[in-house]
Amino acid sequence: QVQLVESGGGLVQSGGSLRISCVASGFTFSNYAMSWYRQAPGKERELVASIGSTGRNTNYADAMKDRFTISRDNAKNTVYLQMNSLKPEDTAVYYCKAARWTEYWGQGTQVTVTS
Repeated sequence: QVQLVESGGGLVQSGGSLRISCVASGFTFSNYAMSWYRQAPGKERELVASIGSTGRNTNYADAMKDRFTISRDNAKNTVYLQMNSLKPEDTAVYYCKAARWTEYWGQGTQVTVTS
């Protein structure tokens, strides 16, 4: 049974930091590229960052490039998103996605940034 379980979301003040995690099970994690997406109320889901299966290649949305860092630990089947200098507009549900020939999604974790 494939599972992606996000955690680490919460309430943080503007300018603060948060690290969210996504633990995978039920598939060979190290074979999959991983991504973080987010969806704010009333908006479409958007890509935040992605990382290749080995962790060598990363990609970021322009708005998050200098503030967020994606990483992975294949030994722990976990992908992380370190978020610094958070802004109220970063408030959203954050989802992780695994992709190879198919895609798997987690259930999301809420991040709320207060001004």
